[in-house]
Amino acid sequence: MRSVIRYAEWTLGPDTTPGASAPVYAMECTTCLDTSPPSDTRDGPEDWAIRHTARHHDHAGFRAVVTSFGRVTPAPGNPLYEQQSPR
Repeated sequence: MRSVIRYAEWTLGPDTTPGASAPVYAMECTTCLDTSPPSDTRDGPEDWAIRHTARHHDHAGFRAVVTSFGRVTPAPGNPLYEQQSPR
């Protein structure tokens, strides 16, 4: 996705810089709004949802919550592109 902001082009994309956070996953029960602990994989939250339903049989609906991280960088043609682009 590209947008013109302050007469320069910028690009928004996934944050792939060194040390950037990976996506964080969780599941939220749509009946009681109880939420799994956050995890860097889907396995833990999905297991939590199954255990939650086993304890509360009428709690079978869940919302998958994925938090990912983005970064805005100068696009080609932006005066900052040469300064901030990795070489």
